[in-house]
Amino acid sequence: MALDVEYGTNIKKEKKKVKYIGRDFSSIRQNLIEFAKSYYPTAYNDFNESSPGMMFIEMASYVGDMLSYYVDNQYRETLLHSAEEKKNIFKIAQSFGYRPNLSTPSSAICDITLEVPALTIDSDDYEPDLSYALKVNADSIFSSKGGRSFRLMDDVNFAFSSSFDTRVDKVSKSENDVPTHFTLTKKATLESGFKTSEDFVFSDAVKFDKIILSKDNVIEVTSVIDDDGNNWYEVPFLAQDTVFQDIENNNVNSPDVSANASAAPFLLKLIKTANRFTRYIRSDGKTELRFGAGTSTNADEEIIPNPDNVGSSLGTGLSKLDSSFDPSNFLKTKAFGQAPGNITLTVTYTYGGSQIDNVVSGEVVNLDTLSTTLDDTGLDTTKVKETKDSLSIINNEPATGGSSGESPEEVRQNAAAHFASQNRAVTKEDYVIRVYSLPQKYGAVAKVFLVQDEQLEVNTQTIMKQGRIVKQPNTSVIPNPLALNMYVLGYDGKKNLVALNDVVKQNLRVYLSQYRLVTDAINIKDGYIVNMGVRFSIITQRGFNKNEVLLKCIEAVKKHFNTDDWQIGQPIILSDIAYKISLVDGVASVVPPEDDNPNKQLVVIENKYKTEDGYSGHIYDVQSATKDGVVYSSLDPSIFELKFPNTDIEGRVVGDV
Repeated sequence: MALDVEYGTNIKKEKKKVKYIGRDFSSIRQNLIEFAKSYYPTAYNDFNESSPGMMFIEMASYVGDMLSYYVDNQYRETLLHSAEEKKNIFKIAQSFGYRPNLSTPSSAICDITLEVPALTIDSDDYEPDLSYALKVNADSIFSSKGGRSFRLMDDVNFAFSSSFDTRVDKVSKSENDVPTHFTLTKKATLESGFKTSEDFVFSDAVKFDKIILSKDNVIEVTSVIDDDGNNWYEVPFLAQDTVFQDIENNNVNSPDVSANASAAPFLLKLIKTANRFTRYIRSDGKTELRFGAGTSTNADEEIIPNPDNVGSSLGTGLSKLDSSFDPSNFLKTKAFGQAPGNITLTVTYTYGGSQIDNVVSGEVVNLDTLSTTLDDTGLDTTKVKETKDSLSIINNEPATGGSSGESPEEVRQNAAAHFASQNRAVTKEDYVIRVYSLPQKYGAVAKVFLVQDEQLEVNTQTIMKQGRIVKQPNTSVIPNPLALNMYVLGYDGKKNLVALNDVVKQNLRVYLSQYRLVTDAINIKDGYIVNMGVRFSIITQRGFNKNEVLLKCIEAVKKHFNTDDWQIGQPIILSDIAYKISLVDGVASVVPPEDDNPNKQLVVIENKYKTEDGYSGHIYDVQSATKDGVVYSSLDPSIFELKFPNTDIEGRVVGDV
């Protein structure tokens, strides 16, 4: 109860009821009318549409409706799934760690050819003289007939060839059937767009300073170098203090492992650096580079106080925090990277790319800005010039992939998908994809297989033995949830499966360290190769040449066992082989080979293991591993390989009908 001083009576104050449900103009208007009728019945009762009171009620309803709309709209614009404005979608996506693509370059797979002199080995043997073989450097510029510009993405070294970077050599010129020149052909990847550099001058260091690149539609920032020659590295977020750095695998940088340079031209290293930046995409097409917060040139150890010296006891029993231990000093450290100060940064980046760069095949033929490397010491200058002039390029397939950037809806969907995975390797499939995405300059993995690690657990059990109670060890296999065993294999120069060398394994280990979960341990091991041979017999149809039919059958078996199509742990289904043989024109039927075939299988698989014959040396009991017409792989992760198909496939024609 409250006392009214003026009248001296006790008055109970009534709490007025306010409705919060109605938020549109009509609902707010009606609620205000009802409110006035309920609480001011005598003060105002003229609710005619033209009355002054209704004017104020409707004005208040208008303001309420407008405020409600903007509150709702602003809230919607803070959520990725409901935002409609492009700038807001871009901001939310980048807060999720996803950077929208303003444009996508068109990619073209081209044939680059070079004509070099022939080198005489002996009277009947000739080969390309690779001393004249050029290295076409990355960033060389080519163009299409319509003037679209394309950049060479990686070096093309005609002196080098491997199973992943092959070179095709053909005689191009000869005199009296004696080769005088060879044409060397290599595949190269080109991307559309332009490359430019800008200088940015920084005075005093400013926390989280930023610069804006002048060109629109930036594709990639290739390098940021200060005037002292130090590199600045792009990171997904400023708190990440480690980056990848590749080092050329040669005698100078890595004398211990340079012998494996053909398999792994570069070594992958993880380094710590304070010189880092993030790239931020604005909705207007501009790109910002944002730098760290460290404004001090002193080491972090000098900025952050030693906890042992903070609050040291004094004689009076009190504690004192020295004035030099300023809590704001923590903000001056390089935990979020170094802020550039009193330096000039040179930013090199590529830009452009659009749908019109998707040119048809045969369009990319022009050499605009060519950069080549050749040690011409002691070489014939005329031949060197002829070799350089012979360089040509053509895209035998259309250039594809160019686009004008992601739409807001594409950014929305891609950001949600990116946030779900957060660039991590969680499942086995994630790890497999990451392994296959290892850049080839660090080595290439041909096959990968993952299984959970297992450990042996030794317990003791009590048993009755000869009337006595004794204890004996009991060994059981238990899974190790914190480790994965990754079995990998590579190709040699003839595209035969081989174990990866230690350099490639180390590069792979470093590469995966940025994506694996902190609790995951990855043991990289060699997969097992089981070499085998195939025997089959057929009956041909009359009227067909038996030898031709047999050769076609052998080719069908070769195609079936193409190593690219086989994976670790994949079984051999004998009926599939027999079926593909039966499809060959002229084959009447596939019959079981008579020799060494106790189970009368239509196709016989034999283990080839002798190392002196070039095989892996792994012995495998094929007969025991065969059940119901299926040859299963071993429990140890292994892969079947038909290594020498020209000799390891034995086919016979046993008759015709």
